[in-house]
This record gives sequence, C-alpha cells and structure tokens, in this order.
Amino acid sequence: MLRNTSFHSLTVGFNMAAQGNRQNPTDCIFCKIAANEVEESRLEYEDEKVAAFSDRKPAAKFHFLVVPKEHCGNPKSLHSEDHIHLLESMLKVGKKVLVDNKANCEDALFGYHWPPFNSIQHLHLHAISPRSQMGFFRRQAYKPNSLWFVTHEWLMDHLKNKNSSSS
Repeated sequence: MLRNTSFHSLTVGFNMAAQGNRQNPTDCIFCKIAANEVEESRLEYEDEKVAAFSDRKPAAKFHFLVVPKEHCGNPKSLHSEDHIHLLESMLKVGKKVLVDNKANCEDALFGYHWPPFNSIQHLHLHAISPRSQMGFFRRQAYKPNSLWFVTHEWLMDHLKNKNSSSS
C-alpha cells in the first residue's frame, strides 16, 4: 500500500518537527552519541560518515539506529543527490549491524519516522529484526508507509522523484 504523498506534504504547516535542520547540533543527543560523548550508549559501528547504536526502547530483539555523524534534519528536510547517497550508506550499515549481531535480515524492517511523528530532529534509520516478533503496539508504531513511518525504499523513491521533478 502506497501512501498519499500529497497528504504528507500538508503536515509541514502543522508541526514543529518539519523544521528539519533548525535544531542546534550542540543540543542534539544523536550528534553526541555519534561523537561517542554519551557513556550510556555504545556504538555498534562507526565510520567517517555514520554511526550505529542500539535503540533505547527496542521494538524487537535487535533494534539499531543508524545516524549521520554530521547533523542532518528529519527525513522531510532531505532534498539533494548527496542525501540519496547518505541514505544508501545508512542502509548498508543498518544491514551490516544486524548481520554482525546474527539477526535475520530477511525478517527486518528498515525505515524512518515521518514528521511530525519523530521525537529527535536528527535523521535516523531504524534497523529492526525480527520484524515478525514485534508486539502489536510496536507493529503499529513502525507500520510501513503509514502517516508516521516510511520504509527506506519509499524515502529513496520520494527523494528521486523530488529531484527529477525539480530538474
């Protein structure tokens, strides 16, 4: 089921989360975690561009967040070809972290909360496995292509279409 993109565009005017990059990166908890400045959060993976760590409220046995090290707003703020490459890198890392932890990538969910339904204004990919063992409420919170959560594939298509229509 594909969701109505035009409806999602309407939510911009009704939420503060759509402000994207306006949060001060020095106040951003994900920036601090990615910089390894938060003792309670252990990095599962890091390279020069992204970092991955466990979600503090896991939806399944394995639930990791992959974030860019450089502050980047929510998914709605993405617009360039560089963002497409960043998302591809984030997905690759999400899969790697799941595999490294012996999680089943065939039974995994990769996606992003869509504003205004995201609590942290820093782009982050959810890598969740096993998807089939998520509880009822978690399945609702991470329902693919709903008003509040989009799959990695949906966001990639959305960005590619956005870039081709602006050319």
